[in-house]
Formats: sequence, structure tokens, C-alpha cells
Amino acid sequence: MTTMPSGLASYFETRSRKVEKALDSLLSRRSEEPNSLREAMRYSLFAGGKRLRPVLVIAAAECCGGMADQVLFTACAVEMIHTYSLIHDDLPAMDNDDLRRGKPTCHKVFGEAIAILAGDGLLTLAFELMAQQAKVSSKFDAPKSKIQNLKSKILHPSPSDCIEAIRVISSGAGIHGMVGGQVEDLKAEGIHINGNRQEAQKLLERIHRHKTAALISSCLEVGAVLMGASSKARAALKSYGQSIGLAFQIADDILDVIGDKKKMGKRGSDTKNKKLTYTALHGIEAARAQATLLVQKAHQALKSFGEKAAPLHDLAEYIITRDR
Repeated sequence: MTTMPSGLASYFETRSRKVEKALDSLLSRRSEEPNSLREAMRYSLFAGGKRLRPVLVIAAAECCGGMADQVLFTACAVEMIHTYSLIHDDLPAMDNDDLRRGKPTCHKVFGEAIAILAGDGLLTLAFELMAQQAKVSSKFDAPKSKIQNLKSKILHPSPSDCIEAIRVISSGAGIHGMVGGQVEDLKAEGIHINGNRQEAQKLLERIHRHKTAALISSCLEVGAVLMGASSKARAALKSYGQSIGLAFQIADDILDVIGDKKKMGKRGSDTKNKKLTYTALHGIEAARAQATLLVQKAHQALKSFGEKAAPLHDLAEYIITRDR
């Protein structure tokens, strides 16, 4: 296990700082909104995540010749969608978790009703932001010198590209993606994998292609969409996202067995909850080998982007060596 390499850490720091600043502004207090709801939304949104998904949106845009400022609202939106899913996953009716990233979960602090509504609030605000992407406020604009360097590129995505971006994220987050995968994950709890391992493997991959990889791959595809990139570039980034999404889940399954629960900020495990996991089905070493193959596939998908894709190459390697 390892910490994030310095070059990748620096890349994440600069991009995530932009996202943090924008999120803080977007979630600032407004007199017409219930304080308890706003506090619950902020509590979970600023609970200490690495901002992987918004950074993926930005990295994909940069691969296609764009800049963070051009996709910032959508980057913030996908972090809100991810956070809403965590709030709801932690509820007693779902995974019933007391801790998230080392802190009490939203429903433990604010109660179940407010936690549900906080998730709902983040989800709906996310789509409001994506609809506003083409009219993003000038306070998040790039410096004029950088605008001039864009040459023929527009500062903000076109309305038609914003609509397509909403479709892509909706698909990755909804019943054909993350939500659908969560349903299948719930249904698979306690499944007897010794009966038909081939069928269990198909089910496991289907769950995580939807539950984990769908939103991650959508983040990468949407970065290309907002830059008006070619269908080939979109497909390549989407393929990379699908590969690292599955690799990320396999790494999570391995950490669930051998990781330091204090570092991970959680109690309990998927094994204890009798969830269908890569490690339960294949064992740790075979799961590691499968993750490595997925990372190799991810590298291959980025070939056409050259040096612009360096952070994404580094991220693919980090995903399977991280310790939390």
C-alpha cells in the first residue's frame, strides 16, 4: 500500500481546491432555506473526500484541450450526486453505517428524515447546476490571459453540449447506473457463491459496472462532452472510466479485508454483512490480478491523448495501491 505520489497529489490539490472553493460558495447560507437542511448538506459534502469524481471531470476536459473553469459547475454537481448516494447508502434501510470517513454519518447527526432530505437536496441542486453550466458566473472564469490562449475554443460549453452532459450524468447516476446497481447489490446480500460461481461472477460485475463504474465513467465522458470532443475521444475516456471504476471497486473489496479500519474511517465490513465481493468470490490474490489487468486496459484507452493524459495514467496506478 502507498500514499498518493507527489505529482498526482499536487495535481489533485490544485484541482480539488477549485472545487472546494466553488462548493463552499454554492452551499453558502441563504435566508430562504431551512438551516438544518443546509447544515446537513454541508456536513456530508465537506466530510473529507478526495474529490475524485470532480477531478475526473476536469482531467477529461483537460485531455480534450479545456480547462477546469469551463466545467467547474458540472464537476461540483457530480460531487453532490456522489455525496447524496453516500448519505442514502448509510441509512438504516440500506447499509446502516454509523461512520463515514471517520465521522458519524449524516443520519446519526441530523436524524433519518433530515438525512434523506439532505441527499434529495444535493441531488436536485446538482442538476440545477448542470443546467446552469453554460451560464456559469464570471467569478469562476479563467484569467484573461488563459482565455486568449483558448484560441477558437469558447469559454463555456454550448447549451446543446450541456444538455448532452445532463443526459450522460443522469444515465450514470440513475436506474441504468448507480441506483440500479445499488438495488442489485441489496438483492445479492447473503447469496451463496458456492452454488454457481460463474453466475455469481456475472452478477458481481453487473452490480459494480452499474453501482461504481457507471458514474465514474460518466464523469470522464462528460468532461469530453462539455469540450465538444469527438465521439472517439468520448468513447476512449468512457472506456478508461469503466476500467478504473471496476479496479477501484476491487481495491475497495481488498481493503475491506486487509485495510486499516482507522485509516478508512469505518467500522464493520462487507464480509461481515455477507455482501457479494471480488475477494469473497476470487480471493485476495486473484482479485489483485484482476485489478491489475483492468488498469492495463485503462492505460491502453488513453493512448491517443499523449502527455495530456499523464494524471489519468498516474491515477490508474494509484487506485490499486492506495491504503484507504
